[in-house]
Amino acid sequence: IVLKYENDILTEVLTQGKYAFWKGLIDYKLIKADISKIEITEDIDRATLQNKLVAPFIKTVTIENYQKAVLLVDGKFENTLEAGVYFWWKNNVEIFVGKIDVRLQQLEINGQEILTKDKAALRINAFAQYRVENIEQALLQNKDFDKQLYVIIQLALREFVGCFTFDELLEKKDAIAQTIINSVQEKALNLGVQIEGIGIR
Repeated sequence: IVLKYENDILTEVLTQGKYAFWKGLIDYKLIKADISKIEITEDIDRATLQNKLVAPFIKTVTIENYQKAVLLVDGKFENTLEAGVYFWWKNNVEIFVGKIDVRLQQLEINGQEILTKDKAALRINAFAQYRVENIEQALLQNKDFDKQLYVIIQLALREFVGCFTFDELLEKKDAIAQTIINSVQEKALNLGVQIEGIGIR
């Protein structure tokens, strides 16, 4: 495409074809852009990229301040994107941007029916506070990392409670949360997640 400026004002986007203009008082400026690639390497400012004449040729993605993202081009990982606004030429090259919230998040683990060593049935509610530390690991190497984290904590709770009698658990209730954190932290890191805290209700 060619961006056509008249007296420094963008007036038209020219596509394939032959064009002729009168010479005269109007000062024409033409910027040729190769839209067969996705990277915008031409000297085109942000305001022009957001102009309604150019917008049909542009793919725009906004990464918020509390997000990070992975960029996949034709299904292949390219890089990690920090907060900001990104522009690419829109063509038949497939672009996928996977965003993730990197703020502190909370996972609720409700209504777990667990038997103690002496067969007492306990109903335990728990929550975990976590933060995504490695976005590539979380999104590219694991499917539904948050669901996997839920299962990891759930199993750790069952394993811990099943090792003690009801009376022993009452004595250890203040240590349960830290013990569970120690038990699941390594597996959580393999999901790209850092456990910040666990609470038992």
